Amino acid sequence: MTFAQLVYFALALVVGLALWLLYRYALERRYRRQPYVAPAEAGWAIQTPEAGRLRYRIALVGDLGAVATDGQDPVLNLLQHWLREAGAASSVVLLGDNVYPTGIPAPTHPGRAAAEKRLDTQLDAFQQYAGRVIFLSGNHDWNKGRPDGYQYVLRQEAYVLEHLPTAHYLPPQGCPGPVTVQLAEGLLLVVLNTQWWVQNGPRPLGPEYGCTVSNSKEPFAQLQEILEHNRHQQIVVAGHHPLYSNAMHGGKFTTKQHLFPLTAAHKKAYVPLPVIGSLFPVYRKLIGAAEDMSHPRYRKMRRRLLRVLHQFPNIIYAAGHDHNLQYFHYRQGHYLVSGSGSKTAFVQPGGKSTFTHEHKGFFALEFYHGGEVWLRTYEPASTADTPVGAEVFRKKLVAASAATTSSAATASAGSGAQS
Repeated sequence: MTFAQLVYFALALVVGLALWLLYRYALERRYRRQPYVAPAEAGWAIQTPEAGRLRYRIALVGDLGAVATDGQDPVLNLLQHWLREAGAASSVVLLGDNVYPTGIPAPTHPGRAAAEKRLDTQLDAFQQYAGRVIFLSGNHDWNKGRPDGYQYVLRQEAYVLEHLPTAHYLPPQGCPGPVTVQLAEGLLLVVLNTQWWVQNGPRPLGPEYGCTVSNSKEPFAQLQEILEHNRHQQIVVAGHHPLYSNAMHGGKFTTKQHLFPLTAAHKKAYVPLPVIGSLFPVYRKLIGAAEDMSHPRYRKMRRRLLRVLHQFPNIIYAAGHDHNLQYFHYRQGHYLVSGSGSKTAFVQPGGKSTFTHEHKGFFALEFYHGGEVWLRTYEPASTADTPVGAEVFRKKLVAASAATTSSAATASAGSGAQS
């Protein structure tokens, strides 16, 4: 290839990339921050749960760690409204990244006071709540995955339990889990510490740390056993890291991130790096940082976890991590990303997703007598008059007939075994 041909090829590459970025930018301008609902669910608004049959509710709130501490946080005010409405027959599951940027540092650290204030703001919201409060940890709670993160998560757990003794911090002691909580009759919560698999440095393992597993494979075997033994129940599995995502940790990036990749490190770092800038998103998509699905440790955890979950129809898996709301119905399972408790970030519509929205808020699950399970979307209003905004999506995840049939089959099998 001659020098002239090389120059021509380079120019063609730059022009092609520029045209692609312009096309992407035009698309993003159309759908950015707009709720996406898959065409198959276009009639979602006319579907409503049966009135008066509600038996239990779960709020799934992720990444509250940057909550405003002045009493004016829109998501926290919305959540408090939900708490009052839900009452004792409910639970709140906080899906990790409870304190930005690095969890709870040592008492002498200059950032300790600010970290405590953010966590206190959340804990104060639950002081009068009659239901269960369940905290999970995320990568930021483990000092962003740094080698000393284990001490950070132990400090956070101790702080939560000291200031809100009725709360649960699960799995305890930074162990991988799984841990189960019987929320109500026929309703089981299973909690995994997904950060454990991607964490650098020391991680607790074995009975000397209070953990029930002795190697990295045992949690998946235990999860399999738990799900097998509880087929007669409705089960929600919770972890910090998503298993499906159309956002950054799933390898999806904006045009701005291709042109100005340094903004990922600092919001004001608008240094244009065309072509070169695309190397960063490509790296995150194909190789990944420790918090990305493409990273080998994350990929291995995800593969093992999905291998178990795909065996159980109507399983619900809830996560945070990506700062948006996403719902996927895939291989008879329901996969949620509810990570916009205090931040928002780009999410790409379409693909395997049924619903996506780049907006602050959270998902809630509603369990009805007769077996129906509904997914509800809670987002703060745009005005200060009311904390509750318009609902942008809801869906019946499990039909009453499916739940009743499953329970009846299990009961029949159990009766046969006893006889």
